[in-house]
Amino acid sequence: MEILNSKIFGENLSSTPLLVFHGLFGMLDNWGSFGKDLGEFLPVHLIDLRNHGRSFHSENMSHDDLADDIANYMNHYGMDKAFVLGHSLGGKAVMQFAIKYPEKVEKLIVVDISPKAYPPHHQGIIKALETVDFNTVGSRSDVEAVLSQYIPERSTIQFLTKNLYWDENKKLNWRFNLKTLSEKYNEFVSNAIKYGVFGGEALFIAGEKSNYILPQDHFAIKQQFPKAQFVTIKNAAHWVQADNPVDFMMVVKDFLQIH
Repeated sequence: MEILNSKIFGENLSSTPLLVFHGLFGMLDNWGSFGKDLGEFLPVHLIDLRNHGRSFHSENMSHDDLADDIANYMNHYGMDKAFVLGHSLGGKAVMQFAIKYPEKVEKLIVVDISPKAYPPHHQGIIKALETVDFNTVGSRSDVEAVLSQYIPERSTIQFLTKNLYWDENKKLNWRFNLKTLSEKYNEFVSNAIKYGVFGGEALFIAGEKSNYILPQDHFAIKQQFPKAQFVTIKNAAHWVQADNPVDFMMVVKDFLQIH
């Protein structure tokens, strides 16, 4: 059994740990400053999802697989209960985990995603990533030039190129497993999480400028997460924690009762 890669802050603190999961094509480093700041109050585990960052690669990528990875991670580190936070794809993972392993979840935080199925909307990004030929590009700027032919937003290109690294053959490569993420895309984006109910405390955080959690989604979310609370962060799009880190941190601390 393979265990997800993580970076831990505040591991000597004795309170309930917080496990943090990034979104599609992300990695734990995206949450570095958040983890460092919150690690002064409680143990914070920033975790790479399977097929991302430095975690293991696999041909499987269902919500169930992601939920089981979290359970295995907690068992590996001897955790009975944890606060769990997930953004986007990581949010789907923690929702499925809370429904499947409710006894392991102290509180649930879901960032800018709902349990519903979403229409495919990353085809442009996947096409751009697949167009990069690592036999011909020799630098990060070469990769950026290829991506910019397909992706207009500079911020998205910078987000993706954080995943570049020099592999053992001295070639640039992606840390994420593009093959599986492309092949299994519909399985984890265009599927709702399985029906089930998590009766514990849950917080759903939306970005004011994002359309991932709509007001009309609240009813369906309450069917599976009856204690769900909803907060919208001002001046934030889908990457809520990056767009407005101050308000985001305040909302998380409030919900976890950290003062």
